Amino acid sequence: METAPKPGRDVPPKKDKLQTKRKAQDPFPGPAPVPVEVVQKFCRIDKSRKLPRSKAKTRSRLEVAEAEEEETSIKAARSELLLAEEPGFLEGEDGEDTAKICQADILEAVDIASAAKHFDLNLRQFGPYRLNYSRTGRHLAFGGRRGHVAALDWVTKKLMCEINVMEAVRDIRFLHSEALLAVAQNRWLHIYDNQGIELHCIRRCDRVTRLEFLPFHFLLATASETGFLTYLDVSVGKIVAALNARAGRLDVMSQNPYNAVIHLGHSNGTVSLWSPAMKEPLAKILCHRGGVRAVAVDSTGTYMATSGLDHQLKIFDLRGTYQPLSTRTLPHGAGHLAFSQRGLLVAGMGDVVNIWAGQGKGSPPSLEQPYLTHRLSGPVHGLQFCPFEDVLGVGHSGGVTSMLVPGAGEPNFDGLESNPYRSRKQRQEWEVKALLEKVPAELICLDPRALAEVDVISLEQGKKERIERLGYDPEAKAPFQPKPKQKGRSSTASLVKRKRKVMDEEHRDKVRQSLQQQQQQQQQQKEAKAKSTGARPSALDRFVR
Repeated sequence: METAPKPGRDVPPKKDKLQTKRKAQDPFPGPAPVPVEVVQKFCRIDKSRKLPRSKAKTRSRLEVAEAEEEETSIKAARSELLLAEEPGFLEGEDGEDTAKICQADILEAVDIASAAKHFDLNLRQFGPYRLNYSRTGRHLAFGGRRGHVAALDWVTKKLMCEINVMEAVRDIRFLHSEALLAVAQNRWLHIYDNQGIELHCIRRCDRVTRLEFLPFHFLLATASETGFLTYLDVSVGKIVAALNARAGRLDVMSQNPYNAVIHLGHSNGTVSLWSPAMKEPLAKILCHRGGVRAVAVDSTGTYMATSGLDHQLKIFDLRGTYQPLSTRTLPHGAGHLAFSQRGLLVAGMGDVVNIWAGQGKGSPPSLEQPYLTHRLSGPVHGLQFCPFEDVLGVGHSGGVTSMLVPGAGEPNFDGLESNPYRSRKQRQEWEVKALLEKVPAELICLDPRALAEVDVISLEQGKKERIERLGYDPEAKAPFQPKPKQKGRSSTASLVKRKRKVMDEEHRDKVRQSLQQQQQQQQQQKEAKAKSTGARPSALDRFVR
């Protein structure tokens, strides 16, 4: 029942509903915080290192670059949440040893799509086989010692080509894409397309034993029986460098994916590191008391695994020390080694394959207990992990075997760099972009971060040569010339007075700097003297000169 307002009383106006509603406040204002550890993983600038003598303009540019890099790393750390895939793993029940788990048990536990990735090709007639996966991990190429060469899409089992070159095949490699294939035959190096048609026969690369392709430099590295390491630029078809290792036959070769340095194993137990920009090895590491049988480097370029005739398997640290981190003596020496994207190490010993795992990517594998073990139908002749898949490809005398190794591959891939599902048009566009971004062969060195630093020694040497050539320093400070003034203030006496005043100021600055340097030297000498004596400092030390 409604009642009318009594006369004589003021009726309050009705408030608008929008005015009565309070604005909802955000309980978590500002951007979402990002863990510092995740940001540091994507940060590429070392802020602890500063230029000692840099101009104001240079410092401002560096500050802007550092701010942009920090913002980029924060965005990358936030976008990491979008990576839905996680790496696989294998755990035993109630302390069960995972090395006793066979491939049949793994096939029963996984889904149908993963079980289809395990297969065994029986090719005893043309073995033993060497194999290679493409960068996208989608295609597989293998070549037998008796001339059998084949390439296929191993996921769909669609055969791309199959030929017999009627000559011994020693090694096989995909080039920058799955459309080109390099085959090291008995005499020369041959290039085929994905239809099996021979495109090139490179006779300057003869008696090749091992092949390695550097994808960012478009370089095909070949090691031969004559002891030469040859670099072939596949983008222009020219020999970039032919280096004589002076160590006899070369049949052990591997590349460092981090800096594109080639590692060669020799019969005297050493491993040499090579770059096409140098005629001598960048470094030599004494690894074994006998000949080196196999070399492998992990994806981060931090650790190197070697095996020798002394039946030892060693893990070396490549961060400047080149010291062995762990050693294991094997009953049969490992003839083949390979690292996975997640840091797993596989060794082929006769017809047995052993896999060791570590704490994760970036950590050395533990050689105490094998992660997985598998026995094949013949001696191992080639090993490689498939990129972005938990699959290990093994070439042996009985054919080719694809094994399931949980936790071996990187779960997430970069669709703009290595896309397994790209079309033909996308591949062509990627080739054009990769050619435009090709890294020159002269930039291959042990530490790629040194390329971003200023070569002060060469800069000073060039400046000195320029002064000697011109007869004067073009960058020297010009002498002070006072500007003319009016009303009689530009007389000779006033000009000389102003010049002398500026010269006195410059002289004071030089004297002040020299005094500061002397004080610093004296302070350093006092500190060194106090450390040498080892006595407790006293208040009377200020009077000691």
